Amino acid sequence: MLERARTLDAGDPLARYRERFDLPEGVVYLDGNSLGALPSATPQRLAEVMRGEWGEGLIRSWNSADWIDLPHRVGAKIAPLIGASAGEVIACDSTSVNLFKLIAAALALQKQRGHPGRKTILSEPGNFPTDLYMIEGLERQGLALRRLAARDTMADAIDDDVALLMLTHVHYKTGAIFDMAALTAAAHAKGALVLWDLSHSGGALPVHLNSCNADFAVGCGYKYLNGGPGAPAYLFVADRLQQAVDQPLTGWMGHAAPFAFSDDYTAAPGIGRMLCGTPPILGLSALEVGVDLIAEIGVGRLYAKSQQLSEFFRQCLSELGIELELVSPTKPAHRGSQLSFRHPEGYAICQALIARGVIGDFRDPDILRFGFAPAYLRFEDMAEAARHLSEVLASDEWQREEFRDRAAVT
Repeated sequence: MLERARTLDAGDPLARYRERFDLPEGVVYLDGNSLGALPSATPQRLAEVMRGEWGEGLIRSWNSADWIDLPHRVGAKIAPLIGASAGEVIACDSTSVNLFKLIAAALALQKQRGHPGRKTILSEPGNFPTDLYMIEGLERQGLALRRLAARDTMADAIDDDVALLMLTHVHYKTGAIFDMAALTAAAHAKGALVLWDLSHSGGALPVHLNSCNADFAVGCGYKYLNGGPGAPAYLFVADRLQQAVDQPLTGWMGHAAPFAFSDDYTAAPGIGRMLCGTPPILGLSALEVGVDLIAEIGVGRLYAKSQQLSEFFRQCLSELGIELELVSPTKPAHRGSQLSFRHPEGYAICQALIARGVIGDFRDPDILRFGFAPAYLRFEDMAEAARHLSEVLASDEWQREEFRDRAAVT
């Protein structure tokens, strides 16, 4: 198993990119779907921004270092990774804030189109909580109605009351992929708009927003784009909708002329109107490094390798006689860059693996989740992770008391 892994690593065209990340010795990191690893170039870039642009340039760097355009610049670099044009994506705020902006914008757009009664936001039970919470917050204000439908009945659940279909492209627990093109078309046929959450897609697998005729999307900067903890998120608004879109967080950076200091708000043209407050320059600078690296490698190549890694991991588990209930789709093309297993003691098993240097994560109530970020993972890592998992299960090591105490972050 280990020899076969090393043979696969020797023939891996992406193997050289592992050196472009700072990874601790003795760690198998299978949690890049929650927090990406540190690109080696990021500390130097942040030092340049802090010492040079901030320390020396001071406030002049909003112009001299073009800080003011950083959300647009990073957004333009993310755009081709998700099948969008440069002027359709901007890097800003958090995923949660961007969801709120776009849900509210979609409701306002339906009102503009003469459908003020269309307030239903359709999603699925078990979607990532923040997506559902954002609908609930608007519902409490009387601005929206939440409706949830099972994944296999989603298309049929879209009716004339639905203002917005809001789904996560790759499910955060199972990794299951929605058919973006088919569901977008189904929603449009009923007059609904569509908002896709790309948090587990962007930088992990090919996304084709414009080919699918998507309306809106949000995504995360700290997972597969390796932007660092709490990195700025990004959002997409199709070019055809931008001039009609009104978002609710009318902060000064979304103004057409922020330094005119007018008392009245006039939205900026294009995607710039989706900005709100002052851009977080350090966070955006770190994110730009990660985006540049993923763009250099290529999302298509990354997804192909992640499928190979996950399938090899499954082979290793089978050879070791490990029987865990797989909740991810069995076909690689039907899932993102992760595998999720159900076990009643998933949390304790996860902690026992972490103690051995194999870092995955746990999702309540019983999901053991492993992410395959192919920019820095090796086939040898798959074999080693499978071996450790086999030993943890065979020895009942997970039953130790310290592995049962729930930490704040799981």
